[in-house]
Amino acid sequence: MPEKSAPRLWEQHCCLPLLPSADITELARYPLGSYLSVNVGYSLHSTADSLALLRRFRREALADGRFHLVESFGDAWPATPRDTLALAFDLEDSAPLGGDLDNVKVFYDLGVRSLLPAYNFANTAGGGCLDASDTGLTAYGRDLIRTLNEVGMFADGSHCAARTGLDIAAVTTAPMIYSHSNFAGVWAHPRNITDDQARACAATGGVIGINGVGIFLGHNGPDERAARVAAMADHIVYGVELLGIDHIGISSDFSFDGDQFNQEIADNPESFSAEFTRWGPIQWTPPEDLLGRSEVPGLDEILAGRGFSETERAALFGGNFARVAARVWR
Repeated sequence: MPEKSAPRLWEQHCCLPLLPSADITELARYPLGSYLSVNVGYSLHSTADSLALLRRFRREALADGRFHLVESFGDAWPATPRDTLALAFDLEDSAPLGGDLDNVKVFYDLGVRSLLPAYNFANTAGGGCLDASDTGLTAYGRDLIRTLNEVGMFADGSHCAARTGLDIAAVTTAPMIYSHSNFAGVWAHPRNITDDQARACAATGGVIGINGVGIFLGHNGPDERAARVAAMADHIVYGVELLGIDHIGISSDFSFDGDQFNQEIADNPESFSAEFTRWGPIQWTPPEDLLGRSEVPGLDEILAGRGFSETERAALFGGNFARVAARVWR
């Protein structure tokens, strides 16, 4: 069970290596009782690729015994936390659908609960945050958002361009999310979202999950681990002041495949903007730094020091995402 002094954690996005060699037991670094959404594909993956990875993760999670798979909202966030990790999945691009919107239900039935239309660059659904221009959601992209609503999957604006994110908010009939996005008003990185995007998301009833990625926080040095946690708190404070506490969550985007991802950037710099490459190897905020189980002050401790009550921290660490999941998921 989670420690009584620590909030319960809803981790809306984290990444294992998208390879057959991935070790799902690494997720046990999160405290028992947490909800975890794990990426199973992005723009480079076919339907077959992502389905194979998804089925493998499910098998290995069940065999391990420290996980239970999310089929319903009650599995994700039971009234009394279980002594296992609730495991669901997400897609960081619409490419794994293969252009077939019926695949949204196929992925949903296998535990995928969140999908974003475009990962960094434009595709058949919409624009990405690294595009020079943004024409918003395409007709297919609008149909995709409607299908996500019908199936009961989160429509996610992270990695999308600003107009595309605004279009998601305009089209959706359910709360949307920015699963792992920070605020451009705090750190002007193209992956971070504008205040207009944030307000539009909140107007749907949605939640923005603050991530712990160094280049999106302005603190990417290997020796800036504590500074990254403090910067996450800065973005949380900014978001709460902008939108109210009901619309902010925590979604660290921790990459257990960090070395692999940094090597991919080094090998294919043309696939990433200078805003990804100029800061050196990307640094992430590990799970231990969220709830104070490491040598640096934890995010929970920092937020308490900034005046957030126990009830408010519980909302930030999980309650807000849980509330919108209860509305969106079928």
